[in-house]
Amino acid sequence: MKDIMRNQVVEEKFVEFYEKWVTQLDENLQLLLRASREQSLNEAEQQALVSRMTTHIKEYYTVKWAMAREDVLVFYNPVWISTLESGYFWFTGWKPSSVFRLVESIKKKREVGPRLDDLTELQAKNIEELRLRIRLEEEKVDRDMERQQVTLADRKMMELSRLAGRFRREGDSTSAGSKHVENLVGIALKSLMNGLEKVMKTADCVRLKTMKGILDNLNSKQSIEFLAANFMLQLQLRQCGKKRDAIAKRA
Repeated sequence: MKDIMRNQVVEEKFVEFYEKWVTQLDENLQLLLRASREQSLNEAEQQALVSRMTTHIKEYYTVKWAMAREDVLVFYNPVWISTLESGYFWFTGWKPSSVFRLVESIKKKREVGPRLDDLTELQAKNIEELRLRIRLEEEKVDRDMERQQVTLADRKMMELSRLAGRFRREGDSTSAGSKHVENLVGIALKSLMNGLEKVMKTADCVRLKTMKGILDNLNSKQSIEFLAANFMLQLQLRQCGKKRDAIAKRA
C-alpha cells in the first residue's frame, strides 16, 4: 500500500510539473516564432534565446531523473500524455532518430512557418554523421532493454514470484521461509528497477546528445527555426492527442 501511495505522489507531482512545463513550452514557441520573423535581433540576442530554450529542455530531464529515483515505472507508463503521444514513445520519450526526419522536413518546407535556410555542405555532412552515430546508440539502448526483459522473464525470478504468491495465498507471511523469499523478491525487483532507470537515463542522454549535436551544427538563426519547428510539433501532437482521447471517452 505504501508503494502504491508513493507511486501516486510521484505521478501527481510530475503531472503538476509537466503541465507548467508545457505551458512554458507554448510561450517559448511564440518567442521563437517572433524571433524567426524579426530581422532586428543580433547574433548575441539570438544565441541568448537559443540558450534559454535549451535550458527549458534540460529542466524537463533534471526533474524527470530526480522523480525517477522514487519510482521509475511511472515514466514507462505515463498518465500525463495522450495515447497518440505514447504511440511515438521510445523508452519514456521521443526517439532521437525522429529529429533527423524533422530536419529534412524543415529543409523542404516552402510554406509560411519555421524553416531552415539551406544548410551548407559541411553542415549537411556533419548532421548525417551525427545521424549514423545516434542510430548506433539507439541500437545499444534497444539491446540494454532486451536484457532487462530477459531478466524479468528469468526462470529464477518467476520461481521466486510463484513462491511469494503461494505464501501469501496460504496466509503464511510471517514464517522464516516466507520472509526469506519476500526479501529475495525485493532484491530482484530493486535490481530490475535500477536496470530500467539506467535504460531510461541512457535513452534520455541519447536524446539530449541528438539535440545538442544538431544545434552545434546550426547557426543561431537556423537554431531558432529548428527549435520553433520542434516545439510546434510537440504541441500539435499533444493537442491532437488530447482531442482524440476526449472523443474516445465520449464514444
